Amino acid sequence: MRSTQIRSTFLDFFTSRGHRQVPSSPLIPSDPTLLLANAGMNQFKPYFLGEVTPEFTRATSVQKCARTSDIANVGRTNRHATFFEMLGNFSFGDYFKADAIAYAWELCTQGYGLEKDRLWITVYEDDDEAEQLWRKIGVPASRIQRLGMEENYWSMGVPGPCGPSSEINYDRGPAFGREGGPAADSERYMEIWNLVFMQNQRGEGPAKKDYPILGELPQKSIDTGLGLDRLAAILQGVENVCTTDLLLPTLKTVQELAGREYPGGGEEKVSFQVVAEHSRSIAFLIADGVLPAKDGRGYVLRRLMRRAIRHACLLGIDGPVLSTTTASVITNLGEVWPELADHSSLVERVVTAEEKSFTRTLTQGSRLLDAAITHTRSAGSASIAGETAFELHDTYGFPVELTIEAARDAGLTVDEDRFVALLTEQQQRAKARGKSRTAEALRRQDAYRELSARHGSTDFVGYDRLQTEATVVGLVSDGVIVPAASQGMTIEIVLDRSPFYAESGGQVGDTGAVRTAGADLEILDTRLGLDGFHVHTARVRDGEIRAGELTEALVDEARRNAVARSHTATHVLHAMLRRTLGEHARQHGSLVDAGRLRFDFAHFTAVDPVQLRAIEHLVNDHLLDDPDVRVWHASRADAEAAGATALFGEKYGDHVRIVDIGDFSRELCGGTHVGHGSNAGPVRVLGETSIGSNLRRIEALTGGDALSYYDGERHLLEELSALLGTRPKDAPSALRKRLEALTTAQVELYRLRAEELLAQANWLAAQARETGRGWIVAEKITGIGAEELRDLALEGTRRVHRGPAIVVLGAEQAGKGLLVAAVSKGLLDEGIQARAVLARAAKAVGGGGGGAGQVASAGGRNPEGLDQAMILAAEDAGRLLASN
Repeated sequence: MRSTQIRSTFLDFFTSRGHRQVPSSPLIPSDPTLLLANAGMNQFKPYFLGEVTPEFTRATSVQKCARTSDIANVGRTNRHATFFEMLGNFSFGDYFKADAIAYAWELCTQGYGLEKDRLWITVYEDDDEAEQLWRKIGVPASRIQRLGMEENYWSMGVPGPCGPSSEINYDRGPAFGREGGPAADSERYMEIWNLVFMQNQRGEGPAKKDYPILGELPQKSIDTGLGLDRLAAILQGVENVCTTDLLLPTLKTVQELAGREYPGGGEEKVSFQVVAEHSRSIAFLIADGVLPAKDGRGYVLRRLMRRAIRHACLLGIDGPVLSTTTASVITNLGEVWPELADHSSLVERVVTAEEKSFTRTLTQGSRLLDAAITHTRSAGSASIAGETAFELHDTYGFPVELTIEAARDAGLTVDEDRFVALLTEQQQRAKARGKSRTAEALRRQDAYRELSARHGSTDFVGYDRLQTEATVVGLVSDGVIVPAASQGMTIEIVLDRSPFYAESGGQVGDTGAVRTAGADLEILDTRLGLDGFHVHTARVRDGEIRAGELTEALVDEARRNAVARSHTATHVLHAMLRRTLGEHARQHGSLVDAGRLRFDFAHFTAVDPVQLRAIEHLVNDHLLDDPDVRVWHASRADAEAAGATALFGEKYGDHVRIVDIGDFSRELCGGTHVGHGSNAGPVRVLGETSIGSNLRRIEALTGGDALSYYDGERHLLEELSALLGTRPKDAPSALRKRLEALTTAQVELYRLRAEELLAQANWLAAQARETGRGWIVAEKITGIGAEELRDLALEGTRRVHRGPAIVVLGAEQAGKGLLVAAVSKGLLDEGIQARAVLARAAKAVGGGGGGAGQVASAGGRNPEGLDQAMILAAEDAGRLLASN
């Protein structure tokens, strides 16, 4: 059975049983605690947490997933991959354990035709109910194994929903390993489907096990995941996931590039599979908006690319490889996943640039590694320090596998235990930060969930009005619901109805005021505590406010209008960037604020000033055309079919809000906008900068702020014109002429100064007095700087033609005493250093000096000591000439 049929069979099975088919979310998740989408349930997490009420109680999907926790196993086992498609069915308070098990068994045995006697089941060690359900459906007790919390109990890693799981495993036969069921051999008994029964609430504790179970959930749910790659390997009768129809075409491409047959001998099989499998991950990540970077998800991509390049080198492939292998991925899977084909040129450009860059990294890393090998040998050690391997890996992106291999070639080892310890420490720190943020957010949301359960979501009326009457449904202080708040307190206020826009989609939250009969509050910010639940941060300016009171809520109208101008301008800027730079220049973040905007987008090089001006002109020209700004609503599918742009990282429901600007911009957007394009301008682009690898940022002003900036520029031009004595339009040419005249004058001044310096050098030569076997010049000079003093001393040694010379010059400048000594080249060759002349003299001016070789200088804050310093320097110069 081909993979396309496996997908369709799964989706048809569950849609025919009342499940809503939901599209895959991008690999860049909306959940800030996740680096990449790594499970089918990720996009449904708000439903499981109770933050959002779903429009359906049953769902099914084919989710794109990326995981690199087992990257070292890719190519070495038959089942591991860094990218995979997860087929899933989900229940949100609808059916539970019995139906989930029945569905899975029916689909496995009837839909896919898997032999019943080759299916083994694992259940959580205390889950008697699950075992009984499996036995009732026909699985004998001999093929059901109970495992512990680490293997068969699932949670999100933080306090929240959790529950036991049950896994369906397929016995691939004795050729793949020993008998004994999944508990004995996971290669032979390959897990294909995991059923999670979300029935409990967990407390604080370790991620995998030993955390407390606080009790049962009021609403029990189902989350399942069936791995497409693994099932395809079984149904297609192939050895591993890399030889299914999902990856075989790419594996053949690698064969052609390497000029040898798969699987090859020794480690070649691993390298073939790594290059093919990683190429698929790379293509999907880039198509979904991930670009190579030093950290975060960009580092995941970079690591995959570098590992693939390294294994291509081990196969003897000379030259670029990823542009060819990712093209094979796109050809094979682009019909099922259109985003691959849509962004094929982006994928090619990114992998080509990164491959060129990594060639330099390999060269640099090899030099550093050679130095480490030399140092290790000289220290009499047989092992390269783990710290060295980690620095090469973490700072320079040099794969530790290469470090180990090079060390082995040099007869050395690497302290891999120390390397792993350092890497684990780094990962644990990152994971702890993420968990801390998640746990804190969950605790803060407890109060919001309680208020939401009592009073429902907020009735947002801010699209139509900026003022409304509302009732205080709750006051929250430091995560605790309080009955009242008094003057001077900063609290969070929840209203049953709100005109305040809550921060989302890059647009800042509204500010304004809330007033009751006995209190006056300043609204400082508005954000979403839960989906559809507005939380207003407020400062009580006067009086006392109590829950249940009637209020008047007023949005700061001027600020709201300024923000709306910036939001409309942002959409137009996005459209013009894609028109000018290419479709890849898509939004990767934004800030929409009153009078200003910040826009982050994907691009490989700096936008040159000419292009930037052209983009600014395009934006303003389109706004001057006064296009209509139209808001409409549709299903997400209809909106996307109509060409609406969905932004990375944003979470959309089935019904979406679309903003059209003229006929050139159509985006899914929940923000506020002006009614006509001309109301958004003008737009003044301030500049463009890099914010990371392949990410650029434009900052701009809008509306009145842009006009103020233009006014400031005009005032500056008028002031400059007045200084130049010309009209503003002639200021550039007038300034250019002045600069040319200044340059000419500087050249002439330099020439005259050089002549003066030469004359002074000749004068100095005439003052030379013979001492021992050479000549000494010691003079104070006025009206000269430190650099000129140095040049004059050197020239003086060349102008004394009667023999080798030492020239010592002193000068006073800015309240300091300066000294310079220079020796002839012949004296330097004999070992006389200029700094030896100033050793005592420097102390006389209260300072120290430096320099070596032919010229040395000294200085201090005691210019009165110059005369004494000159005497000391002359004496020391005389001794040096006499002693040689």
